Amino acid sequence: MSQAIIDVIIPAFNEEKSIPKVIHDIPKFVRHVVVANNNSTDQTAAVAEKAGAVVVFEGQKGYGKACLTAMDWIKNQEIQPDIVVFLDGDYSDYPEEMTGLVQPILEGKADMVIGSRALGERESGSMTVPQVFGNWLATTMMNYIQGAKFSDLGPFRAIDWPKLLSLNMVDQNYGWTIEMQIKAHKAGLKYLEVPVNYRKRIGVSKVSGTVKGVFGAGYKIILTIFKYW
Repeated sequence: MSQAIIDVIIPAFNEEKSIPKVIHDIPKFVRHVVVANNNSTDQTAAVAEKAGAVVVFEGQKGYGKACLTAMDWIKNQEIQPDIVVFLDGDYSDYPEEMTGLVQPILEGKADMVIGSRALGERESGSMTVPQVFGNWLATTMMNYIQGAKFSDLGPFRAIDWPKLLSLNMVDQNYGWTIEMQIKAHKAGLKYLEVPVNYRKRIGVSKVSGTVKGVFGAGYKIILTIFKYW
């Protein structure tokens, strides 16, 4: 673990209360924690920087857009990472479980590891009914249409950095996670899932917390599945 270079990407929009907790719990073997401040109107950038993260700014709102901006920052570093880990900034994930995601990649057992909330323990109320149903529907459709076997579209994931670059990620919003999984499957990457625990987020979700967010995410996810059919 100590010989591998591992960077973390956290897309964040108005997460000033949670982002310091997330950064604090990230294992010490990580080199850079890159917080993509997605046009926040609170102190997300300031508190993330104070907690020790590198903060990059992305003015165009969108989960995928923020991830792409953070990736661009990493691309410009003189020494490139071996693995990149993605997780959310709302403290719903358990960053200390990161070892379980990167270890299979270091051992050559996988190119991408998805932290599956469906296989782990979920705190009551941590996922809404539309979220649970949406994950089931999306993973079932991926299995039926593409033969990709996943149980979750969980944001907590680790992937070999050169392999990630080879996927040519383009989605700028809700389709980011499923695009990565479909492209990894179609490219023949080795992937697996590990159970991760999940708790109630700090603050209100920008997706599951609004009717517009739920329907917008659902539409984009289904659209992405058919786009890469």
